[in-house]
Amino acid sequence: MDKSFIELPVTDSTNNYAMELAKNGEAQHGMAIFAHHQTAGKGQRGKTWKDASGQNIALSVLLNAKGLLVSWQFRVSVAVALAAHRFFSKYALDETKIKWPNDIYWRDRKAAGILIETLITGQEWQWAIAGIGVNINQTVFEGLGNAVSLKQITGKEFNTVELAKELAALVIDYFNQLQSTSFEQLLSLYNDCLYKKGEQVALKKNTAVFNCVIKEVNASGELITNGAIQQNFVFGEVEWLINEPRKI
Repeated sequence: MDKSFIELPVTDSTNNYAMELAKNGEAQHGMAIFAHHQTAGKGQRGKTWKDASGQNIALSVLLNAKGLLVSWQFRVSVAVALAAHRFFSKYALDETKIKWPNDIYWRDRKAAGILIETLITGQEWQWAIAGIGVNINQTVFEGLGNAVSLKQITGKEFNTVELAKELAALVIDYFNQLQSTSFEQLLSLYNDCLYKKGEQVALKKNTAVFNCVIKEVNASGELITNGAIQQNFVFGEVEWLINEPRKI
């Protein structure tokens, strides 16, 4: 069995599976866990990621973070987001964007989500687990009005396993670039792909709704805006208010 790519019929969460490998000392850098179905997929901020069995990518890649500063977690997020963007845009082309901090959007619709979890021992960062869910062949999304898949965009059916291997290789490549390329260069690429950059959007903080123009994301991972009640926002501080998505 190829231990660098573990294919599972079903699991609760590929991130959970990968974390157990890391905790048990069985992990290797670049190992990828793929499941045809997750029963308890995880999204950002405690949300769940629902997938239709056998139709999408549910993938976690184990990344050896020894030697990286714990404060570099946003840098890892940028690397993984760039990998997912490059992967999806290869098939969906130039309307693919990175919605801060690391969702992948096509037009105004969510195509992929990323959840990065960490294993830290004392003050040393051991592992980063990059969990990525990508909508591939699913065409009906109950209760998820702004979701979109590659099949809906292209009209084509895809081999999810082969695409998952391609995505895993990109994640490893961009992660390795954190040590061989200046972060400023990667951050510039990230901002080039930033969703709604230069456009006016509506954001909500607590009960206050306001319009502002998306400028960029800085090296600390803060969203920088113009014309808002404040200019810098950390992840989780504001909520996007997105218009009804356009029909394909």
